[in-house]
Amino acid sequence: MSQSSSVIGPAGTTGPVDTVVSRMRALAAVLPARDGVAVFNRVYLTVTEEIDRRLGAGQFPDPRAAVALDVRFAERYLSAVDAAEADRRPPACWRPLFQLRRHPQVRPLQFALAGVNAHIGHDLALSVVDACHTVGCEPADLADEFDQVGEVLTALEERVREDLMPGPDLLQLADPLTHLLSAWSLERARDAAWAAARALWALRHSPDIAEEFAVRLDAAVGFAGRMLLTPLTH
Repeated sequence: MSQSSSVIGPAGTTGPVDTVVSRMRALAAVLPARDGVAVFNRVYLTVTEEIDRRLGAGQFPDPRAAVALDVRFAERYLSAVDAAEADRRPPACWRPLFQLRRHPQVRPLQFALAGVNAHIGHDLALSVVDACHTVGCEPADLADEFDQVGEVLTALEERVREDLMPGPDLLQLADPLTHLLSAWSLERARDAAWAAARALWALRHSPDIAEEFAVRLDAAVGFAGRMLLTPLTH
């Protein structure tokens, strides 16, 4: 995966974003459709393609910063995939999804939102810091880009719930999935990610404390992900 350029090309293409999109499409082509990682990958591929479209249309005020954030963000997910494929331990936030990806009693919506939880709750905060180092700015300078990425994620979450939630019927309110998912909010996860990014940036000159903060964030997000993936019997 490219770690270098983060600028838009002369024809409106976004080379580094195209690289991560191609990698996600390749994963989609080889993973079984019911695999939990495949479910999340389809969701995230849609997000990244939409961000790429907005970049090409000039909808970000600072395209270079937006590409840096988007690519660093995607690379954290793809690095977790690489770790799992190589029998190495992915970050704690991703472990529940990889451990339960084939569980027959975990539903597709649970897989999708567990991946979103890991990626927003942990990866997004660290990716803001990564992008700041890449571009040479502070988190406040990425606020507009962060918000636009968040808008895409929020719109997608609504669609994911519509597409993957069991069809409306009189029993839906009694479905344990309804109660499980009502405890998690993408908006709250985004707000927490922004606060964590600012905290990590403030701690950048105290690497030991920053590392401890990041480790505890990873563990906490992983715990939430494990709850989202609670097997359901009906």
